[in-house]
Amino acid sequence: MTYWRPMQSRSLTEGSIGHRLFMFAIPILVGNVLQSINGSVNSVWIGRYLGEAALTASSNANIVLFTVLATLFGASMAATILIGQYLGARQLRDAQRVVGTSTTFSFAVAVLMSCIGWFVCEPLLRAMSTPPEALALAVAYMRVIFLALPFMVLYIFATSVLRGAGDAKTPLYFLILSVALDIGLNPVFIFGVGPIPKMGIAGSAFATLLAQLISLIALIVYLYRIKHPLCLHSGDAKLLKVDWSIVATLIGKGVPMALQMLVVSLSMILMMSLVNRFGIDTAAAFGACVQMPSFAIGMAVSSMVAQNIGAQKWDRVARTARVGVVYQLILTGSLVVLIEVCRRWALGLFLPHGSGALAIAEHLNLIVAWSFIFFGISLVLFGVVRANGAVVMPLVVLSITLLGIRFPLALTLLDSWHADAIWWSFPTSSLVAVVMAILYYKYGGWRSVRLIHRAPPGAHGAAGSAAAGAAPTAAASPAAAPVDRAVAS
Repeated sequence: MTYWRPMQSRSLTEGSIGHRLFMFAIPILVGNVLQSINGSVNSVWIGRYLGEAALTASSNANIVLFTVLATLFGASMAATILIGQYLGARQLRDAQRVVGTSTTFSFAVAVLMSCIGWFVCEPLLRAMSTPPEALALAVAYMRVIFLALPFMVLYIFATSVLRGAGDAKTPLYFLILSVALDIGLNPVFIFGVGPIPKMGIAGSAFATLLAQLISLIALIVYLYRIKHPLCLHSGDAKLLKVDWSIVATLIGKGVPMALQMLVVSLSMILMMSLVNRFGIDTAAAFGACVQMPSFAIGMAVSSMVAQNIGAQKWDRVARTARVGVVYQLILTGSLVVLIEVCRRWALGLFLPHGSGALAIAEHLNLIVAWSFIFFGISLVLFGVVRANGAVVMPLVVLSITLLGIRFPLALTLLDSWHADAIWWSFPTSSLVAVVMAILYYKYGGWRSVRLIHRAPPGAHGAAGSAAAGAAPTAAASPAAAPVDRAVAS
């Protein structure tokens, strides 16, 4: 078996780092923007036509959904990193083994979580102090979303695999399809058209379900038609059987990454519980607050660094980190300025004219938006160390700053500063996070971690791996720690 030829041009271990990272990050960034637009357009339909209670319901429900997806995010990121390192080391068969096991394992877990989520969503929303007038709407919305969860998870894993292989464009094309379907179907199912009944806020969730399912099927069909090398065929059916050594690595490295996302989502749930104390207008304003696509550069850096670590090109790892930080500063800083200039118009899209939530949203956005600059830099540096399997310290940093600083700070100052205590806790905690991330990147022991077992030189063919061209020249590793054989070839 040989590499699909177009993949050769997608290797992230050769050529200009700045150009490669830019071209790889742009599709991820555009995808994040499209997802934000998708969520924003859906919020427009919900907020302007169904009211503040419906918008509050969707905001609370989406935080819970993010929490659920975060539990599987770590496994998908671990699979991405494993695939990136194996392809960087020119061990294709091992990458396919990761694809097979992660597909079976993730789908089974997603189905289980979907069933559990259907029953626990209402008590969880009650625990979040969801306003009574929004509770029934939030439950209706969330239960339909839980039906879509298995398809969402498979779609996330498929696109993560492609990014690990150095392909960020294909996921973007099918994300465009998903977003277009979601936006187009939202009013159809919310308001009803012809034989389609009016479903209200549940219709928005049902539109998301259909969009995800159609896009997933289209993506799978496309990958098999182009004979992508990571696709599994009839002769590869045994690779779908769970390899518990791979699962051990997915869990061992994925759980801390999942916990990172859970810390972020738990922090948002806690902050939302504080926001909800100030009533429907403040909760709606918080739901309308513009979010920054801070994850794009960090995801691109992680994929690029993983391939270069697999190829043992440590000089490119360090340069990728520097370029990634510069790109994050330029990107997030520019977007923050743009949002601040246009915030009245942008926020007016989400909230009805004359709503009391509009002035609150403008005020909080002025304070909170700048925190994304600090947070974005932290994500870039976390992406670098995570690509080598160092996943515990980023979890520690996020836990300290989000749960040990952000929420307690807001809670402590709530009586005297009121809602401003919540808003100012965001930039404060993000600034501490970036300082800790920089210190760990410069002085931490993340370079000594090992994630994959590399086949001996010249053994790729015997192992069933394939290479495009000559194998990369091995650069000296800055550390001489033993290889972690959690994933055996």
